[in-house]
Amino acid sequence: MKLQLVEERCSGCRVCEMVCALHNRGEQNPKKAAIRIRGEFPAPGRYHIQVCDQCGKCAEVCPTGAISLKGKAYVLDREECTGCGLCVEICDGKTMFTHAAEIPPIKCELCGECIRLCPRNAIVDADGEVVATK
Repeated sequence: MKLQLVEERCSGCRVCEMVCALHNRGEQNPKKAAIRIRGEFPAPGRYHIQVCDQCGKCAEVCPTGAISLKGKAYVLDREECTGCGLCVEICDGKTMFTHAAEIPPIKCELCGECIRLCPRNAIVDADGEVVATK
């Protein structure tokens, strides 16, 4: 799976943030979502979708090897992570980040829930591996 962002379709509803947090953290807390929607104000109705592009720089700098490639996603082993923050520092897109309530950083691991539940198909699978069901 490869995420394709179609920002002109994004309405800023933030369903993707909520579903990400619920699916991956078991919490109704969009601040723990690995995907972020940012309004481009003052331009009304324009939104920017921020999500990990799976570049792998985080895995390269991880001193414990807690981040590894599994399929097409770089996955963080939360048990192996020491919380050193090197991966967060190296992340060019600032899509890997920490939350005060958790030691391991948060990053997208391509679960596909945002694709499946985006009501406007602003996030799609460029590889065609996941079919959005509405």
